[in-house]
Amino acid sequence: MTEAFQAYLESIKVICPQVTDVELDYIVSGLTISCLKAKQIYISANTIQKEIGFVYSGLLRGYYIDNYGNQISIKFIRENEFAALFSAFIAQQPSKYYFQCIEPSIIVNIPYQHIQNGYEKFPIMERYGRLVAEEVLKVLQKRIESFLFETAEQRYLKFMDDYPDLAKRVSISNLSIFLGIERQSLTSIRKKIDLKLVKEPNKLSKI
Repeated sequence: MTEAFQAYLESIKVICPQVTDVELDYIVSGLTISCLKAKQIYISANTIQKEIGFVYSGLLRGYYIDNYGNQISIKFIRENEFAALFSAFIAQQPSKYYFQCIEPSIIVNIPYQHIQNGYEKFPIMERYGRLVAEEVLKVLQKRIESFLFETAEQRYLKFMDDYPDLAKRVSISNLSIFLGIERQSLTSIRKKIDLKLVKEPNKLSKI
């Protein structure tokens, strides 16, 4: 068993500690690996995603192309997260988004049909799928509310609090689009925060 497969199985155990070896063996039997270079596309828009991707290593971004040809980043997918538009994957409908590697990435592929067969064979797998879907929904709800109730600076600080490791892995252009902040405004916010941190170290959470 590859290290990537093992990492995926360990992530399942965290969510469903009661999962058995028989169930894990079934899951492994359908897995494959994708090794992609930076800038490679993992999922293309207007295609039906037959597999969901668990990111073992690397970083991806999900984006769509607007009417003016601009790439609009809507999410970043790092290690131990899933690369997919869940609503389209569950319904087996074409995705509206591209998922592209920002860094070289190793992705564990879990086929849709393998998941469905597992739901029928093992009740614990259905529970696992439900818990993952609930977590995805929570993240989506938080993102929607951030645009409704938070200022640009608050959105940036929240991002830094939730994903401190991504600050140096994501370009400022992609980050500004993701946060819905003009690049120049985001640069000003970062300079303002950096200046306050110089004057008051370890005060990020109070800014």
